[in-house]
Amino acid sequence: MIDHGPVQRMLERYQCRNNDERRDALKEIIQEITLVALGRAGFFSHVAFYGGTALRIFYGLQRFSEDLDFSLTEPDPAFDLGIYLPAVRDELGSWGFDMEVTQKPKSTDSAVQSAFIKGGTLIHLMKIAAVEPPVPGVPKNELLNIKFEVDTDPPAGADFEVKYRLSPIPYSVRLYDTPSLFAGKLHALLCRNWKQRVKGRDFFDYVWYLSQNIPVNVSHLEARMRQSGHWSGTQSIDRESLLALLDCRFAAVDFARAKADVIPFIRDSRSVELWSRDFFAAVTRDNLKCQAVSADL
Repeated sequence: MIDHGPVQRMLERYQCRNNDERRDALKEIIQEITLVALGRAGFFSHVAFYGGTALRIFYGLQRFSEDLDFSLTEPDPAFDLGIYLPAVRDELGSWGFDMEVTQKPKSTDSAVQSAFIKGGTLIHLMKIAAVEPPVPGVPKNELLNIKFEVDTDPPAGADFEVKYRLSPIPYSVRLYDTPSLFAGKLHALLCRNWKQRVKGRDFFDYVWYLSQNIPVNVSHLEARMRQSGHWSGTQSIDRESLLALLDCRFAAVDFARAKADVIPFIRDSRSVELWSRDFFAAVTRDNLKCQAVSADL
């Protein structure tokens, strides 16, 4: 019989106030157990973790992030995400999570491989979170759903580091370092194509990077933008050109929509009350720093 005590103790640290917060906490615990499984399977010998979930788990970003984003450290078209999925399913099962782990069929023109972790929300709230039925606000057929992706053709110029965690058990993960993570976030903020929908989470994370005094790895940002077709020519990106790009972006954003997008993922909506074009322009001018480019490059 599986002992749910360790996961229940992890849940207690979240101090959840309602079932929505318990749902998010379970997703976060599943994400960390997935990282444990991937580490045990040797995944991080040639793969690095990045994105909002990496920031939350290893750097304390105060917002919930739904997905797990990874990138190979070097391009490899032969990489096969599928060989790691049984390890993820088995590890989750050993902690009491009955989850389906499946790979999404890959598009022939995409370098990204994707998989999904799915399991019933209601059964896990009752079995692991020890919530007594009835459970208001949770449909019987609702799924805990976590996507994870691997970019098999990563842009050049990123730097990496290894970080350690003690919970749920001691494990290690290779991550992009913080200036390279910031470059990835700036690429998303500047280039993400959501048509009329703005992803406020990008702007929330952007403010967090500025508040932490983290410089941007501009070499990696430029490589990302050249790969996606958003930067061309012989000129390199520097602070002045980046400020101009950001000013244009801020001018085009509906910040009311940006706030509405991010509020479900944060506990304190007061942190976004000041959002406006003037706010972002001012904090950018005062706080944006670019990492010095090595003379060896």
